[in-house]
Amino acid sequence: MESWESIQKTLEYIEVNLDEKNNICNLSKMASLSPFYFQRLFSRLVGKPVMEYVKLRRLAEATKLIINENSRIIDIGMSVGFENQETFSRTFKSYYGLTPGTFRKKPRPLTHFLKPDLSMQYRLVEEDIPLVAEGIVLEVSRRILSKPRRFSGLTIDTPFPNNPGIDYLAEVWDTLHDMKSSFMNLKQDGNEIGVGSPSEIKGNLKYFVGAEVTCQDSVMDNDNWIMPNGSYVICSFEAENFYQLTTNALDKAVKYMYETWLSKNKVVTEPFMMEMYFDTCQDSAYMEIWFKIMKKDDQNVEYNL
Repeated sequence: MESWESIQKTLEYIEVNLDEKNNICNLSKMASLSPFYFQRLFSRLVGKPVMEYVKLRRLAEATKLIINENSRIIDIGMSVGFENQETFSRTFKSYYGLTPGTFRKKPRPLTHFLKPDLSMQYRLVEEDIPLVAEGIVLEVSRRILSKPRRFSGLTIDTPFPNNPGIDYLAEVWDTLHDMKSSFMNLKQDGNEIGVGSPSEIKGNLKYFVGAEVTCQDSVMDNDNWIMPNGSYVICSFEAENFYQLTTNALDKAVKYMYETWLSKNKVVTEPFMMEMYFDTCQDSAYMEIWFKIMKKDDQNVEYNL
């Protein structure tokens, strides 16, 4: 068994036993590793210390129960492994910025630390050959965009969504859908797009959301994005439903491309990534992320994402 498989085994166990006292000794025995090496390897592969990861997965499960069940807050907290309501409420607020009770009364979209599939870090697929992983079917290809595409929408500057908290990106998508009917020159059967690029503020992300138009919208309050022509690497992927597509599957696809595929294939890209959505008015389960290949003359310029 590879070392990452030992850690993945504990991840699977934690996910279905959140209510148990998942201590280091028991988990390290399950992984057939010493407690010291288990903790070091877990942190390196998962990106979080063991017990912090357990806490974050408990919070993610609790948010679903708060929305979908009528159980008391204290019962929900204890059902996912928190010892008492005070600890649960304090931990919930420290990550999400609001108490469980406030979240139940007025829900807001939240981001969570998702359970990773470590196998994807060690699987390099060839172009145009599907990769089947947990909850996702992914394929990488190349495409040349001969003409620019135009999008109209709005832009926000927000903390980078790599930790649990309010999902400001989901909220800006809701705003786009509320205002989309006022757009001029919407393209028939056009796509919606989300574009992440570096922000001038350290630790932040500049994010544009928009709908495809035949020419730039003249509404003053709108922002515009021109998708440049050129060569692209495209990662297309599917999931069981739209929610899974835009959370778990999107997270896995982005990490796979940046941490594995692009680096191992030595493909240098422009400092932005585009999420291309299809039939977003329906329960679609397919989308693409586009990476523009940087011209060789520009590859000596450094960017910080």
